[in-house]
Amino acid sequence: MGTSRTLDVPKGSQPLADRITHAALDAGSTLIDSSPMYGRAEAVVGRALGERRKDALVATKVWTEDDEEAQHQIEASLAYFGGHVELFQVHNLVAWRTRLDQLESRREAGQVSLLGATHWKSAAFDELETVMRTGRLDAIQIPYNPLEREVEARILPLAEELGLGVLVMRPFGGGQLANRHLSASDLEPLAQFGISSWPAALLVWGLSDPRISCTIPATSKPDRAQTNAAAGDGPWLDPDGRRHIQRLATGSD
Repeated sequence: MGTSRTLDVPKGSQPLADRITHAALDAGSTLIDSSPMYGRAEAVVGRALGERRKDALVATKVWTEDDEEAQHQIEASLAYFGGHVELFQVHNLVAWRTRLDQLESRREAGQVSLLGATHWKSAAFDELETVMRTGRLDAIQIPYNPLEREVEARILPLAEELGLGVLVMRPFGGGQLANRHLSASDLEPLAQFGISSWPAALLVWGLSDPRISCTIPATSKPDRAQTNAAAGDGPWLDPDGRRHIQRLATGSD
């Protein structure tokens, strides 16, 4: 589950954040992704997890050019999540060499399990490749949906070659795709895959690529958190099913 824009909420909205988080966990979601870039989201998620912290794999990020501020962000994140973060990522590759130095020391101290790097712009993929080839990463986070497929050219093949996990951001194209209205006949060919809604189709489209480890849709509704989680159960699409969704999304294969 993602938290960008949806869980940056005031304390008065904490009960709703609790319901969203618990709905996702109850439905089988295991990974929750956040960042200091998302305002109050880290603190909100930390409170929402509470005694259920052990049920979640937390992925968060460090995002700053300043070394001292980076240490502050890392300390704050660890405090929000009980002293340990499963996946700590360098957000948008900002000062990635030094940030990985800092995160590696935290891993040696047992405070972090895995290291990653993220970027949402295809213009940064050359640099992302460079980071991937250092051998210092366990995972990457990239945008992937029927409108944004640039990662198929080099990033996904390289991740597979290097054995890196891949987290998908923007599975709905930043909302651009999810808001489309499709008819029942449009979705009918997908029924054999257990898909009955367009958001589910978009999530399963990404997850059906075997190089993808997980996808992180964000939502402000508990019921949507449940249905999003259900998409992770499969079954996965065959090539024809993926092409059908691609055509519905873009008008072409």
